[in-house]
Amino acid sequence: MSGSVKKVTDVVFKAGKNIDWDGMARLIVSDEARREFNNLRRTFDEVNSQLQTKFSQEPEPIDWEYYRKGIGSRLVDMYKEHYESIEIPKYVDTVTPQYKTKFDQLLVELKEAEQKSLKESERLEKEIADVQEMKAKINTMTYDEYFAKHPELLKKYEDEIRNDYWGY
Repeated sequence: MSGSVKKVTDVVFKAGKNIDWDGMARLIVSDEARREFNNLRRTFDEVNSQLQTKFSQEPEPIDWEYYRKGIGSRLVDMYKEHYESIEIPKYVDTVTPQYKTKFDQLLVELKEAEQKSLKESERLEKEIADVQEMKAKINTMTYDEYFAKHPELLKKYEDEIRNDYWGY
């Protein structure tokens, strides 16, 4: 096996260990997204397994003497010479540098969107708590209690009354 293939399989194997699959799974909300996520994880595991088994093994050496006995040394020597002259080119990655900056930029945007989402979630949780509190107190709440929580509405209604605007 060439050294570059071994390096690639090692990197993929290490990357697979560093992925927090359970953490990502906890963030998924819908059933459809969960199915897609499970398909992604299963596919990743299959590819990773194939890389570890198929490409991490050295090929068995050819027993040239065995073939010389059965075929003849002249033909086998010719094949051996051609076999040994084959040079497998090293893989040069030209794609990753092009997309690395785009990927890094997307990660930054993702983190920003995540922070916005968390802030919005906190705001909505607070709003839900306020609505539930108001729902519980609605039958016994007084005018003063309501407008103490919503002073902007009190100002709006007082302005309407002061300006003799009664909504029609």
